[in-house]
Amino acid sequence: MKKTLIMAAMLLASLPFVYSQDSNKVSIKPYGFIRNYYTVDSRRTYAVVGGEYNMIPYDIDTVDGVDLNDVPSSQLQALTSRFGVAITGPTLCGWATSGKLEGDFGGFGSNNTVLRLRLAYVKLNRGGSELLVGQDWHPLSGDIMPDVLGMAAGAPFRPHSRTPQVRATMYAGAIGYTAALLWQLQYMNNGPVSATNPASTASIDFAHRAIWPEAFLGANLKSGVLYMQLGVDAQVLRPRTHAVVGGTMTKVDEKVLSLTPTLYAQMVGDIWSIKFRTLLAQNTSHLNQLVGYAVTGVNPNGSWSYSPMNATISYLNLSLGNRYRCNLFLGYMKNLGSWENLYDFGSGDYRIYMKGGEEFTHLNSVWRIAPSFSYNVKSFNLGLEYEVTACTYGELNEKGAVLLDNSLRNVVNHRVCAMVKYNF
Repeated sequence: MKKTLIMAAMLLASLPFVYSQDSNKVSIKPYGFIRNYYTVDSRRTYAVVGGEYNMIPYDIDTVDGVDLNDVPSSQLQALTSRFGVAITGPTLCGWATSGKLEGDFGGFGSNNTVLRLRLAYVKLNRGGSELLVGQDWHPLSGDIMPDVLGMAAGAPFRPHSRTPQVRATMYAGAIGYTAALLWQLQYMNNGPVSATNPASTASIDFAHRAIWPEAFLGANLKSGVLYMQLGVDAQVLRPRTHAVVGGTMTKVDEKVLSLTPTLYAQMVGDIWSIKFRTLLAQNTSHLNQLVGYAVTGVNPNGSWSYSPMNATISYLNLSLGNRYRCNLFLGYMKNLGSWENLYDFGSGDYRIYMKGGEEFTHLNSVWRIAPSFSYNVKSFNLGLEYEVTACTYGELNEKGAVLLDNSLRNVVNHRVCAMVKYNF
């Protein structure tokens, strides 16, 4: 907490210095909001950032006929209150310069009150071209978000990540092209703990030691109220660097490649909007989605072979109104398993590495319905949202997809979310 206060004080202390520069060339605009969430859940759910970022309900865990996860909860938190500065700088060789620095209090820490870096980038613009270097929203996230009230902003159906990157965008009329190289930081993939411990853990090491950064290529169309994006995301992971063979530690070279194509479309009018995204997702745990990869073979040199898991993920968001806004969010995900057979370490012991770890390897499908109503006037927002998230779990077949038999079990969480927010 002391470190958080020191960093905040340093940021505030820097404002007079920035303002003291040539006002014709450099300007700075502070912004942010104070936001409080009150939530009530009908059962235990997988949620992060103090429980505000709600994903899905946990599977049934029965002991003596009692489901241990059938436990309701409620909380009131303000840790996602946000502050930032938008900087506009001088023109350099015909390029307009700008930057942004943004944070909140939902960072790493046992009590989730640690200052967290959200955005920190420098941007150059000239004509229809833009170059960005630093931490910003992932190209699959960006400003194209559903109008939900909950902090998760549609996850796990909507890709969600802010990450260090180098991104270039160029527009020629209504058509734009985007290319980006990305490195993981706060949002990461899962993999084995070590050469001797196959348990699942989240770490940036799996991506960083693969050397190759994640890459995104996309094309955009802007025409009147219509905006569309068609793109593909590719990444390479290196799950392990060592293995034990005959009692001796040896170096191994393991790689897993994943490709995720996506289509996004939205139409936004003066008082209404329609937003839709669909993905054929492969290993998108780093985008806060419940899709990973699995071991498909054990080789004589001790290395493992892998294959990405696949899922179809889509959402539709409908919004009407400005001051009084009604919104409806619909989301669906289906686990398709791997295109290859998984390696059985014994009695159906498949090793799948995904967001949330072993808790969700038996996930079959997820759907969500979330209607909401909000009152918005000047700097003040007040809203109420009812979110129903349902999952089916079951036993796996040899490809990691869930068997559609009597092992299927349904789990539903009902969440009520009330929000009050003051923007500045």
